[in-house]
Amino acid sequence: MTLSPSPSERIARARADLRMGVPVVVSDANGAALISAAETVSPDRLALLLARDTPTVLAITNWRAATLKARAYDGDLARIVVPAATDVAWIRAMADPAHDLDYPMKGPFQPERGGDAALHRAGIALAKSARLLPAVLVQPVDDPAALVAANSLTSIDLDHDACDLGPAVELRDVTSARLPLAVSEAGRLHVFRPDDGGEEHYAVEIGEPRRDAPVLARLHSACFTGDLLGSLKCDCGPQLRGALAQMGAEGSGVLLYLNQEGRGIGLANKMRAYALQDQGFDTVEANHRLGFEDDERDFRIGTDILKSLGFSSVRLMTNNPAKIAMMRAQGIDVTERVPLKVGLNPHNRDYLATKARKSGHML
Repeated sequence: MTLSPSPSERIARARADLRMGVPVVVSDANGAALISAAETVSPDRLALLLARDTPTVLAITNWRAATLKARAYDGDLARIVVPAATDVAWIRAMADPAHDLDYPMKGPFQPERGGDAALHRAGIALAKSARLLPAVLVQPVDDPAALVAANSLTSIDLDHDACDLGPAVELRDVTSARLPLAVSEAGRLHVFRPDDGGEEHYAVEIGEPRRDAPVLARLHSACFTGDLLGSLKCDCGPQLRGALAQMGAEGSGVLLYLNQEGRGIGLANKMRAYALQDQGFDTVEANHRLGFEDDERDFRIGTDILKSLGFSSVRLMTNNPAKIAMMRAQGIDVTERVPLKVGLNPHNRDYLATKARKSGHML
């Protein structure tokens, strides 16, 4: 037994450090690197990095590289040598596309090719899981133990820690209680917590759904703007209320409310995507310009919760075929797709059309 943090706890620390602008050390069998988030690095820390006698590289995803017209020699990412005389403004402009149309020329770039990109890839994964822009400064380190000790930095060993840098999917049922709802007085709310203490997820039971028959179920990703504020830019709020209403009408069901805002990129990045949509880009193009995939969510969280509650088959309320495929791949039998076509309005018409055309949603 030890009081030292576990691998998942160290990764949680690393996420928090990057959000605050504190660099972390990541290592594997091939070496070690100092990783800093491009979005949060301070001018003082950037100056210290550039003063070190080692080259600094900015790692960005292939999507962001395509926008910047930079070569992604590693396939899924590009490594760009940071000029010695650069400043935080240039770093932020490389990571954040907010002003790309005003200042499109950021090169010429000196790409780095050859060598292993595993640490760069790990840094981007950490930034994504911290809900930051997927762009990191990477600097090789010869003596990581000394650097960690001298600066009280968080250290992650990819080989020895052997755990996922993405969203944690190991969950435990923290508590549950009866919760009368407008759609049904027989409601119950379960709270699930990831093993690294990250964002909690919820399951709402309506009535007393049977475990030996397909349950009417909905995997709903949190949408602060739609669910709470009534945003007209999406159909999330109407879908949430429509799903609960149908469960109430049928007398039973389970709604999984997963804290994966903005298709898993977080509220801040979702607002960045909205700002890009105001510039004329659709929802998929906006995600790509930010450096994200079309959809960064991990729906395995939903199957884990269903299994822990004793459900093995569902009548799934969804328009998203990816949810059906994921459920079946994770051992949940989807006996029926229940369409949920609500919430169309003039403000989200193009958004829904893009989801159907580019993401395969059945609308």
